[in-house]
Amino acid sequence: MSRDLIMIIIMAAVTIALRFLPFLVFGGSSKTPEFITYLGKVLPFSIMGMLVIYCLRDVDLLEGSHGIPELLSVALIMILHKWKRNTLLSIIAGTACYMLLIQFVFL
Repeated sequence: MSRDLIMIIIMAAVTIALRFLPFLVFGGSSKTPEFITYLGKVLPFSIMGMLVIYCLRDVDLLEGSHGIPELLSVALIMILHKWKRNTLLSIIAGTACYMLLIQFVFL
């Protein structure tokens, strides 16, 4: 077997195991623990906050474009998400806005 095929098989096995693990751990009849329910409520917001910080970590307000493309893109994302409540639309529009700004406006 080739190395690539072995890697694909391992990745598929791990993915399948991770998908079935909650059913094996919690079973079909038992109630989901409160801690897991709590994590399910708070983790999506925490992860989005971490992604925003990660994306904006290298913005230098004292050099180059002074963070204007990033600020405009984040503002667009916030406005679109507040207006349309569509995460995918907000992410795509914000990314497109940022890419257009850095490619054509802030060279």
